[in-house]
Amino acid sequence: MKEKYAFVMMIREKWWRKFCHLNREGKRVLSYVKRGWAVPKNTFLILFYVAKPVGQLGGHAEFIERKVGDADSLWVEHGDESVLESKEEYYEFIQHKERVSFVRFKNLQEAAKPMPLSDILKLLGKRRLSRKGFYISKETADKFIALIS
Repeated sequence: MKEKYAFVMMIREKWWRKFCHLNREGKRVLSYVKRGWAVPKNTFLILFYVAKPVGQLGGHAEFIERKVGDADSLWVEHGDESVLESKEEYYEFIQHKERVSFVRFKNLQEAAKPMPLSDILKLLGKRRLSRKGFYISKETADKFIALIS
């Protein structure tokens, strides 16, 4: 599991702000809802890259699990952990797909010094990031966390 220690997840600014708000209000377990099958499947940490227009590494959390299944069942079980405020908003978001993923995490930590995209690319030695997210090693995750803490 060395190379899959952490997963860098792309997240839209509005969802990131809502997760941070829920975290500040004391909610400890949160779920990121995705249509269909989603990654990560198995990892220890999630690092959140807040996409355009922000374009920076905004924080990290401990990965609990990824649950994939029936949209109705997962909403009943974990809907209160999501940033979606109603069942109607949930169904509009998932576009009435039958199978969805809930990526569950805890202990969300907002970055004290968010890392801009240019620094992330430099550290990774890449020209761009995968829009679906990607796994990184423990060593790389530790570097990111040290730089944003």
